[in-house]
Amino acid sequence: MGTVTIGVSIAVPEPHGSLLQELRAGFGDAAAHGIPTHVTLLPPTEIADDALTAVDAHLTDVARAGRPFPMRLDGTGTFRPLSPVVFVRIVEGAEGCTRLQQQVRDASGPIARDLQFPYHPHVTIAHGIDEAAMDRAYEELSGYEAEWSCTGFALYEQGADGVWRKLREYPFGSPLVPPQASAPVAEDSIPSL
Repeated sequence: MGTVTIGVSIAVPEPHGSLLQELRAGFGDAAAHGIPTHVTLLPPTEIADDALTAVDAHLTDVARAGRPFPMRLDGTGTFRPLSPVVFVRIVEGAEGCTRLQQQVRDASGPIARDLQFPYHPHVTIAHGIDEAAMDRAYEELSGYEAEWSCTGFALYEQGADGVWRKLREYPFGSPLVPPQASAPVAEDSIPSL
């Protein structure tokens, strides 16, 4: 019986995903082209290959209960000096990501696991590169903004070549997509107190 390394994440949609991936590569992050731009829900996790069926069933259940939520990126952050990572901040949607990752890693499920660090949803734009390049990534993307509706997540497998490949997408159970939070609110729809 063999093992596979899996991960679960929310893909950053186009055109944002490709743009951030190219920028990451431009900062000198050699892993950039092997890692689709994403928000991690389950970090790299080794499982027995015959456990994939149970993982698929579990993720199907999580997705079926899920509902779309708005996602908005704005500016940069870093985990340095604790971890050599620069990221784009999630300023809307972090609660939805946190809830999802808890459900994915549920103690009663097939991929229950502890995390090395407390969960903090983000989009990595530089990892493990020299400090000057990390500083450049932090500065150059400090004004970056993007938004979309998160309508599901996906399961990925890391190949022997280090490249992450999508195995399956898991759309949320409800087709209802909420309006983006940045949409203007009509004054007459605000209840008076």
